[in-house]
Amino acid sequence: MKALVYYGPGKRSWEDVPDPRVLDPEDAVVRVDGFTICGTDLHILRGDVPEVQAGRVLGHEAVGTVTEVGPGARTVQAGDRVLMSCINACGRCRFCREGRYGQCLGGGGWVLGHLIDGVQAEAVRIPFADASVHKLPDGISDEAALMFADVMPTAYEVGVLNGGVRPGDTVVIVGAGPIGLGAVQTARLFSPLQIIAVDLVESRRAAALAFGADRALSPDDDVVATVRKVTGGLGADVAIEAVGVPAAFDLSVAVIRPGGRVANVGVHGKPTTLHLEDLWIRDVTITTGLVDTRTTPMLLQLMQAGQLAADRLVTHRFGFDEVSEAYDLFDDPVGSAALKVAVLRN
Repeated sequence: MKALVYYGPGKRSWEDVPDPRVLDPEDAVVRVDGFTICGTDLHILRGDVPEVQAGRVLGHEAVGTVTEVGPGARTVQAGDRVLMSCINACGRCRFCREGRYGQCLGGGGWVLGHLIDGVQAEAVRIPFADASVHKLPDGISDEAALMFADVMPTAYEVGVLNGGVRPGDTVVIVGAGPIGLGAVQTARLFSPLQIIAVDLVESRRAAALAFGADRALSPDDDVVATVRKVTGGLGADVAIEAVGVPAAFDLSVAVIRPGGRVANVGVHGKPTTLHLEDLWIRDVTITTGLVDTRTTPMLLQLMQAGQLAADRLVTHRFGFDEVSEAYDLFDDPVGSAALKVAVLRN
């Protein structure tokens, strides 16, 4: 079969690899019908995630059809159309019992395209299949479902829930890529007073407004002064950092009010400075996190009910034999105006 293989920073190849097979009784083998590229994949290709070894098949966001299951699988069977979660869960360890699947101690967590071969391939082995795939309801297309493998639960859990968004809040979302736009949509579920999105790219600022942000600013604007002006001089109640670079984190901290919450979502490949000399007296809460995907079933229901428009995040479509072009386009959001790409079986 064909798969997208990582060979070190800046090196990737769509090439022949061995077919996956069941290795553990709880495994499933899934024919991949569609996958997408994550910003984390770009971080890997830049060398920001050194745990990923050369020779690894990348990818952790896909939909497909189950072709084989191990004898220990109980709720998944061949023929099921499924969403493959970016997080695998053993379901038995301390953290899984707490719903913190991203911290699984039993061999799960973020393993696909990280510690084991991922989903940017014609087929993939999924460990702990019962807890790691979701049967897809009728009426949700492959394109729409792809947004719930990672983007929407990450935006909701690590951004909106960790940030404690409440009715009447002013929320600043730094970064209007797919995660930031997912945060705009899911923050709206809590009736904030206003959402202010910040992004360098004009097309992404326009997308933020289309998805429900009240204002869209460039980092070149005086973002802090604008936020202070519209909050009576206080600052934002919640800031969600959805980029993963020091400047975005610094801005998120700068816009927050005393007693506010900063939810860091971005994957940081370089150190940033935490100015405790300023923050210690201001009662600011800063959270970090890896998505657990415990809310994925609920988010899929909201999509099915028309309360989320995740399918609109897909701006470009490619066939499996066009993966290289898909990567190049996704890595150039200024030139391409891409949000998410869908790579679909030909």
